[in-house]
Amino acid sequence: MPLDSEEEVKKALGIKSFREMSKEKTLALYAALPDMANEVRLKLIEQIPTVQKFALDAVNVIEQTFEKTLESTDKSQEKLHDSFSEVRSVLKGELARDDISEEYRRYLIEQLGDDLKEQASKDTENKEFVAAQADDTRKSVIIITGIAILAGVVLAGGKVMLSRDDEIA
Repeated sequence: MPLDSEEEVKKALGIKSFREMSKEKTLALYAALPDMANEVRLKLIEQIPTVQKFALDAVNVIEQTFEKTLESTDKSQEKLHDSFSEVRSVLKGELARDDISEEYRRYLIEQLGDDLKEQASKDTENKEFVAAQADDTRKSVIIITGIAILAGVVLAGGKVMLSRDDEIA
């Protein structure tokens, strides 16, 4: 029987308010989630503190991991850019000398250009990596929150099934 409103869910659980939720009623609620209209299901999930807390904790861990990854990547990028800067300083110093040949001067200028291209390429790689990490983080958050709900439904369904078996026996 589809449950199309919060009132129908309360009636099915035998409660007047969701504040009256015992462990057994919470398990029954989890078991009834598949029978609920999407809007009702989402409203009720928002009201279940244990699911919210689990999902929020998981999201916080993922977010912290992402922040640490970004911090590490930033430090690595900074070191890389410092290295490129040092190479350019050496090349500029060589170019400032009066006693170098025209051929060597062209070579140094070419090296400067290659250095800048390499730095730009590494910067692009870093941006692509960060974007991929952000996408993976977003997907992880979606999966984790889905798992929290699914785990609750599976646990609830199993316990409800066990309690039904006890009632039959």
